[in-house]
Amino acid sequence: MKKLIYLDNSATTPVDPRVLKAMLPYFTNKFGNASSLYQAGLDNRVVIDRSQAKIAQFLGCAKEEVYFTSGATESDNMAILGVSGALNGAQPVHIVVSQIEHDAILEPSHQLESSGVKVTYLPVNKKGLVELSQLKKAIRPNTVLVSIMYVNNEVGTIQPIAQIGKFIADLNKSRGFGQSPISSSLSKGGRIYFHTDATQAPSYCNCDINKLGVDLMSLSAHKIYGPKGIGVIYIKKGTPIVPMIYGGHQQDNVRPGTYNVSGIVGLAKAIELIADKKLPVRNASDSVAGGKNQEIKKTQLLRDYLIRQIKNKIPDAIVNGDMKFRVPSNANFIFKGVEGESVVLMLSDKGIAVSTGSACSSGSLEPSHVLTAMSIAPELAHGSLRVTLGRFTTKQDVKALIKELPPIIKKLRKMSPLD
Repeated sequence: MKKLIYLDNSATTPVDPRVLKAMLPYFTNKFGNASSLYQAGLDNRVVIDRSQAKIAQFLGCAKEEVYFTSGATESDNMAILGVSGALNGAQPVHIVVSQIEHDAILEPSHQLESSGVKVTYLPVNKKGLVELSQLKKAIRPNTVLVSIMYVNNEVGTIQPIAQIGKFIADLNKSRGFGQSPISSSLSKGGRIYFHTDATQAPSYCNCDINKLGVDLMSLSAHKIYGPKGIGVIYIKKGTPIVPMIYGGHQQDNVRPGTYNVSGIVGLAKAIELIADKKLPVRNASDSVAGGKNQEIKKTQLLRDYLIRQIKNKIPDAIVNGDMKFRVPSNANFIFKGVEGESVVLMLSDKGIAVSTGSACSSGSLEPSHVLTAMSIAPELAHGSLRVTLGRFTTKQDVKALIKELPPIIKKLRKMSPLD
């Protein structure tokens, strides 16, 4: 069996050995239900509280504003359906999401439309960036929620979340709202809540909610070298939200269910491993995420080396997305005259794992909605390839891709009627 060369870290990441070590006791001798009153349960309740506090410190929020979920998909659904459901009444409300959001945002938005909620799908420019001028045009008196992802999972663009947060805060202030979320008559222009799907951001971007100006934020452990099946939603105190799940009374009834103690411990450890990085918040004058962290610098140098080599060795190779406002792990290419799925399968035969886009939509025959939103023609979008590096990627891994990819593209182009 070939050694796997894994270059799809935006789809998921391997569990860091340090994370696994922290989790293991909670599968065996420390298995108590954290809601039970006997000692084994109480001990794990303390573990939950400490993990919650560690994550809250990373986010810059109160511990009580951190809610554990099954992952970012659930967190995103809670934000979109929860806030809209709490505020939708006799007068239908309006929300704004970008066209390049993950399906975990787009699908609940479509669902809301069927129940009368108005949704604006905000366009992006050709580099995949939301422009503040477009958001300003989209706002209505009955707008209650704006959801813009922090980092796009396909092309790696970093959105100006801090700028958007300031704009929304200033708009709320002009409508008579202070820092605390409160209700108001929608006819006069109600308070707007701001959510960001930050699933791809924590390893590379500052997630301090005070600097970003967000009311809700979604995170997932398995994108940051933690386990699958555990995530977080930050909900600012006072933000109106209706639960999606009913059952026990855990987590203030906002998200009931038995605590996933081992998963929560793993998530907290994964956060701990990135919490000391000096990461920037993207503003108008910022360049790329990264700061002076050695792991990030290594990743960016490898990514830039990969892009240079691929563009040099493969004619008509196009790099998608903004190179300035982009996480250092992402390289998204278009190869004219080929189908991306064929490239993925042929590389897989060589023991190399890459993707054409989001793993959650890999079964779709449609071109990437992210690339088409960036005004890339569907026939070109079908030739996309996403390569995402990570903590454990080596230069030998990148060189293996550089060796195998050019002959594959050449072979497919000879076979293709599109070329």
